[in-house]
Amino acid sequence: MAEADVLQRPRPAAPGSPPLPALRRRLRWPGWGRVGFYLAVLVVLAVSLFPFYWIVRTSLETSAEFSAGTTSLLPAHLTFSNYTQAFTQADFARPLLNSAIIALATTAVSVFFGSLAGYAMARLRVPSGPILTFILVAGFFPVLAMVGPLFLLYRHLGFLDSIYPLIVTYLVYTLPIATWLLRNFFAQIPPDLEEAALVDGATRLRALWKVVVPVAVPGVFTAAILSFILAWNDFAFALSFLQTPSKFTAPLAIVNLGQTQNAFQVMYNRIDAAVVIVTLPIALLVLLAQRRIVSGLTAGALR
Repeated sequence: MAEADVLQRPRPAAPGSPPLPALRRRLRWPGWGRVGFYLAVLVVLAVSLFPFYWIVRTSLETSAEFSAGTTSLLPAHLTFSNYTQAFTQADFARPLLNSAIIALATTAVSVFFGSLAGYAMARLRVPSGPILTFILVAGFFPVLAMVGPLFLLYRHLGFLDSIYPLIVTYLVYTLPIATWLLRNFFAQIPPDLEEAALVDGATRLRALWKVVVPVAVPGVFTAAILSFILAWNDFAFALSFLQTPSKFTAPLAIVNLGQTQNAFQVMYNRIDAAVVIVTLPIALLVLLAQRRIVSGLTAGALR
């Protein structure tokens, strides 16, 4: 047994030579897995971003180039006339203002009531589990399944062709998201913070707005961004509830933006310019605030 142990015992490494595992790692092909990962990421990014790039490219070319069907990666003659025509000839500023008003109102109401509901479920002794499940399920109904019943209801109440039914309808989807996010974020905050404020004479509401909410800025910001995006991008409800062109939202106005006096001609360049105008602010906002959004979405995931 002693002789077998001696034969199986590995020889000690020479002084100054790297350990055997490190030497084996060096002899392998280092970096190939990382290179493959980066290549896969680049392919996914290219496939995802190419449609938006093509929209931007089409919005910067003339109508003659578009009619000719050129497929070059860059237009031969860059022009911003499609963007100016969207505001001067099609009055696209009004739909943008309508969308901004609706989205900001929806965001403010969602964050306000979502903060109250999320704080109550995180701190007070309420059956938060069934309530939270019901709230989340209420926001999972498909949009197309809600359009018909809501249209009949708003027509009976006389609420059609107004921004108010849109705000109420969007809250059905944004309020559950805001409540769920803020509840998870408030649960991570130590209760000692608001307890100190309560000892000093503050009420629950004052402790919430003055102590808890400033600490939960990432969660509040995430709830606000998601609510704003959902209200800003909606098309189905706006198409069903709005009838007057002056009250159209931006996604709904894009449909009529390419119409001309010729019924057989559609200004797709102008439509693409409007798509860029509507999409670019949201894309930049998400890109600049992606860390806060990720931190808000992952709040409560690890305990």
